[in-house]
Amino acid sequence: MVDVDKYHGTGNDFVVVDAAEEVPDRRAFAADLCDRTDGIEPPENGTGTRGADGVLFLSLEPTYSPPRVVMTLVQPDGSVAAMCGNGARVTARWAADRTGSDEVMIDTLSGTRSATLDRETGEVTVDMGRPTFDPPDVPVRSEEPFVEREVEGVVVTAVNTGVPHAVAFVESVDEVDVESVAPPVRHAEVFPEGANVTFASERADGGYDQRTFERGVEGETRSCGTGAVAVAAVANRLGRVETDEPVVVSPPGGDLAVSVTGSGSTLRGPVVHEFEGSSTPAGPRRLDRVAGDDD
Repeated sequence: MVDVDKYHGTGNDFVVVDAAEEVPDRRAFAADLCDRTDGIEPPENGTGTRGADGVLFLSLEPTYSPPRVVMTLVQPDGSVAAMCGNGARVTARWAADRTGSDEVMIDTLSGTRSATLDRETGEVTVDMGRPTFDPPDVPVRSEEPFVEREVEGVVVTAVNTGVPHAVAFVESVDEVDVESVAPPVRHAEVFPEGANVTFASERADGGYDQRTFERGVEGETRSCGTGAVAVAAVANRLGRVETDEPVVVSPPGGDLAVSVTGSGSTLRGPVVHEFEGSSTPAGPRRLDRVAGDDD
């Protein structure tokens, strides 16, 4: 049996596995557990959602100060994401729960990121690095930064916030048929590695509503941390918000606070532990024990 935990960050939910656990086929394991119809489900006396947006395999090195965690996110389609903002926040909470440290260093394929847990609020702030519009780094097939250009009928700006995003500002995200509009953009030839597709609309209070179709999940998620940072980064690039101005970005799962500075960006929001239990490496079944934040 493999011990697992289930967390979510503003609705972006992950199964968390200690990398020391023996999982012979991580891709198959992730595809099985993440399935929204037949995947992992809470114990009968627990709460939470069935399936997940990915599996985080975490290798904790507690002897460092602050503790370090190597984060590997395997997505439902078996791919490995270079970075995940909400996944990094979940990783920080998982490590903090095991070490008692409120500060954690997270090693990702996009670089090392620092994170801090506020135990009073339950919120985690993670350093998201510097967003880049440089075409080779997004990547996007363009000689110049790909800003407000039409792709498959959608006007987008290409930015990398750990992973590539095509960001479109629209009148109302609620009026976008994400499941039909986003896939052609996500697979467009101009994005050689594909792209997450993020839609944003400005609210009267100065914040932004957000919806994101995630590459690797191949569908819309309740929240996307790299997408929230992408919204703020593109808004800054287009002169919609000032540098260093905190921005509240609101995906369907809740509010995220984003700051884009001259040298980087940060993402802050809540993390919830849904339940814990065990599953076979061959596939998910109902977990045999539960303990979550509400217990």
